[in-house]
Amino acid sequence: MIKAVIFDFDGLILDTETAWYEAYKETMVFYESDLPLERFVTCIGTDNTELNAYFQSQLGDSCNIEEIETRAKSLHEGKMKTPEAREGVKEYLEEAKNSGYKIALASSSSKEWVTHYLEKLGLLHYFEVIITGDDVDKVKPAPDLYIKALDVLKMDATEAVAFEDSLNGLQAALKAGLKCVIVPNPVTEALAFEHHHMRLQSMLEKSLADVIRQIEQ
Repeated sequence: MIKAVIFDFDGLILDTETAWYEAYKETMVFYESDLPLERFVTCIGTDNTELNAYFQSQLGDSCNIEEIETRAKSLHEGKMKTPEAREGVKEYLEEAKNSGYKIALASSSSKEWVTHYLEKLGLLHYFEVIITGDDVDKVKPAPDLYIKALDVLKMDATEAVAFEDSLNGLQAALKAGLKCVIVPNPVTEALAFEHHHMRLQSMLEKSLADVIRQIEQ
């Protein structure tokens, strides 16, 4: 029986991913290069190792990762000045709270990043447990974030459901033994998701009660 819901953050609660893609793409134009979407999606839900390797392969000796990051971060901040939660997120959190579910978050990003935006969105108070990249040795697609969240919740994987928007996140949830609902965003909707337990266009598509009812069957 499901007793807890565990949400990813970037791309799921707040679509930071589309803004990051645009920011990196614009940054690469400055270097007279390009960033195809299929290369960018490899880093969604995890760290920038793959992305940095791509920049290195494109720019060679002139590649300055720190400079690329600084430029992209500045552009990203401009795009995220007035953040808005994705459709249905607040409704799910409210429904989860009213239904007595434990609410947790498992994100590869830093604690500072996640809490900053959750505060801006007015959603921080919903989360009883927040596990981020600061709390584990390996981020997604490793299952560590979810295993740690379950540990803090004192629950078995069969008692929680994960909500994700990326392949790396889906893999992490499945490896941790969780059921996983996919809610892709514009940069992840074309990915080949497999073995997930449900897929939604947005959280407005079905109520949380309907999702959990179907998953428990």
